[in-house]
Amino acid sequence: MKRIYFDHSATTPVNREVAESMLEYMTEKYGNPSSVHSFGRETRKAVEEAREKVAALINAAPNEIIFTSGGTEGDNLAIKGVAYGNRKKGNHIITTAIEHHAVLHTCEYLEKQGFTVTYLPVDEHAMISMDDLRNAITDKTILISIMFANNEVGTIQPVKEIGQLAKEKGIYFHTDAVQAVGNCPIDVKELNIDLLTMSGHKFHASKGVGALYVRRGVKVEEIQHGGGHERNMRAGTENVPGIVGLGKAAEIARRDMDEKVVFIKGLRDKIIAGITEKIPHIRLNGHPEMRMPGNVNFSFLYIEGESLLLNLDLKGIAASSGSACTSGSLDPSHVLLSMGLSHEVAHGSLRVSLGRGNTEEEVDFFLAVLPEIVERLRSMSPLYGSAADFKPSNPCSSCHHH
Repeated sequence: MKRIYFDHSATTPVNREVAESMLEYMTEKYGNPSSVHSFGRETRKAVEEAREKVAALINAAPNEIIFTSGGTEGDNLAIKGVAYGNRKKGNHIITTAIEHHAVLHTCEYLEKQGFTVTYLPVDEHAMISMDDLRNAITDKTILISIMFANNEVGTIQPVKEIGQLAKEKGIYFHTDAVQAVGNCPIDVKELNIDLLTMSGHKFHASKGVGALYVRRGVKVEEIQHGGGHERNMRAGTENVPGIVGLGKAAEIARRDMDEKVVFIKGLRDKIIAGITEKIPHIRLNGHPEMRMPGNVNFSFLYIEGESLLLNLDLKGIAASSGSACTSGSLDPSHVLLSMGLSHEVAHGSLRVSLGRGNTEEEVDFFLAVLPEIVERLRSMSPLYGSAADFKPSNPCSSCHHH
């Protein structure tokens, strides 16, 4: 059986060029970048070259890039670092109800430390309101942390407007761009972003490496203490092979961006159109236009997302329901609930996330087997008989019910 991978928002395969670039820094060039001898100097040079490539991907300066172990560490360093480093100015943070848990749990932790946090609501497309953001700002606000694109439903927030507002008010703006970096164009200068989190394994580098962009002049207190690595911002011997791979992945992403976006969007739109046409009683989750090129998220009424996943897996198709980090949990997604979906509708969600390696044939196969699976699962549902009376719990332009 051919296996099809439609779960690129959870993780991506490491690009072969990336893997090859890493190998020699494990076996031949293994010096510690802090060492003075030639072994150390050659790895230090490789780390700094990677820093330039990562910076170029988001139009930053190399000395504004701090290497981390990935998205969670980057979010923690950005949010706690700004909170601790600026507590004389204020103790108020603004974020949203649909952030990744790396942001939400960090904010909840800071609330126990005497900080106050506003969690902005979102509309039925998972979009924040700029008016809500404006109204939430106080003279104690030191940080706005709003994700670039949602990991579950793919909605892209009005990042440029948020950055502009933050700049006018003299407030730092952090964005968790883990889903977006390498998958859509980002220019931190144009968007007025002060801090940005990225993770290598979301764009074909290895797991366990990422970076935090910190605009020059932003006051961040380190939260990990030790030997002063990464401009005293992140102690610990650098993960040289991972960093070299991240640099290579950034270089490839920058080179292939336009072509990749067009290709993946084409597959995404084909899936959305196919599901809409072939299957009744569904809801497209996320913004119809402002969404990540590779994200498709639907709720299928009267069935459990988990049953759907298991049945797709039996056909060799890997997708997800909710986000990967919490997919072991049986609670419905906090993102879908924040968008106003009922528990029942949220439970029947399916996320398909596409990558460069996917093909038209895979999409065709998926669209051929999905309607049968949905129909079979619904035929076992006691609720499906009353489908004729179906009224979507949250009517909106992206609901399709026949």
